Amino acid sequence: PTRPRLARIGELMRRHRGWIVGAQWVILAAYLFLVITPAFLPLPDSGAHLWNNLTLFAQFAFWGIWWPFVLVSMMLMGRVWCGVMCPEGFVSEQVSRFGLGRPVPRWIKWGGWPFVAFLATTVYGQLVSVYEYPKAALLVLGGSTVAAVAVGLVYGRGKRVWCRHLCPVNGVFGLLSRLAPVHFRTDRAAWESYGAKKVIPINCAPLVDIRRMESAADCHMCGRCAGHRDAVSLAARAPGSEVAQLDAQDADRWEVRLLVFGIIGTAIGAFQWSASPWFVRAKLAAAEWLVERDAFALLGDDIPWWLLTHYPEANDVFTWLDGIMILAYIGATAQVLGGWITLWLRVAAGLLGEAAARLRLAYALIPLGGAGVFLGLSGLTVTLLAAEGVILTALPEARATLLAAATLASLGLAAVHVRRSVAPTLRRIAALLAFAAASAAAVAPWVLMYYVW
Repeated sequence: PTRPRLARIGELMRRHRGWIVGAQWVILAAYLFLVITPAFLPLPDSGAHLWNNLTLFAQFAFWGIWWPFVLVSMMLMGRVWCGVMCPEGFVSEQVSRFGLGRPVPRWIKWGGWPFVAFLATTVYGQLVSVYEYPKAALLVLGGSTVAAVAVGLVYGRGKRVWCRHLCPVNGVFGLLSRLAPVHFRTDRAAWESYGAKKVIPINCAPLVDIRRMESAADCHMCGRCAGHRDAVSLAARAPGSEVAQLDAQDADRWEVRLLVFGIIGTAIGAFQWSASPWFVRAKLAAAEWLVERDAFALLGDDIPWWLLTHYPEANDVFTWLDGIMILAYIGATAQVLGGWITLWLRVAAGLLGEAAARLRLAYALIPLGGAGVFLGLSGLTVTLLAAEGVILTALPEARATLLAAATLASLGLAAVHVRRSVAPTLRRIAALLAFAAASAAAVAPWVLMYYVW
């Protein structure tokens, strides 16, 4: 029988692996050029534009296009970016071929690294203004790449140990890819019935157990395993179906923490503090309190740029107080939003009479989490375009539409999980209302930011 078109595309990726590797070398070279070169150039003057200034072009390429739309690609195509284009994963895999090849130690396999790494890079990026300045971008992005190379040189042999366990966005990508309408699927029956025929071993760089692969969270969509044992193929599925079918044993507490306190709580605080009138009032009140007591130490601004933003030539200098207030605002936002969500998810689980339902329902917030991070990152896209005279007149409506669509998607996924409960109808309705209350924490901050402030 004729193989489905998607399956043929997957096998095409396997057969033309050389083209993919060639493209990855080109992407790596462009990435290194755009990360390194602007850091050694003077900051753009007021007359600079995207098309005549490398620093502005690199800023727009990384933060205006690359990051927001990589996140979109995860929700639409799974982790194709990771397996086909990511320069960091590619170079880590390449150097590991010549490294020490040591086995992966237990401490690297700790499940909390994606959560810790995401929080650390997100908060640190705000302190050094990673989106605005090329030296900060080199420090954060380049530092991550150096770490990926170092891990590749020590652990694994032709593997992506960094990507699987330590990459700061691995957890985010894994969560978002669960929504994708395409994935590589393993047919266990076909695998088992393949028998003793000669099989060429598959090098799964991100260390996925292909035989038992059911989730798209860890698969890098590189296509190397397509057609393996006549059991692995690129296939379509209903958007969000993996989340809808999630069972209690598939839910991971660290993933839920990353989603609730990281992607929603911490990210919203990071995107929001610079526009928040609450932040401004709190900082002014703290500064006045310090001045009244002749305590000027925290108002000092002679701080290295790699610790806190320090660019006098751009009239952008953070004091110690700025740093403390940023940390406090992001931390408080994460705790308030994450705590609110956790409370209402517990209420929903209690109404359903299933403690494990709290974790399953949390995964239904993935559409709202993904939409929120996209909104935050695309804010810089809008700002950079506006500086070039490109005004997106329908922007408020587009943002409202995205938020509404993400809210409906999350409520729909929650409704699927609630319907699986054996609780009475009224309790199930109340549980869905409790989930709606939880999801408000992922919507209200964006409404405040874009339509109130």
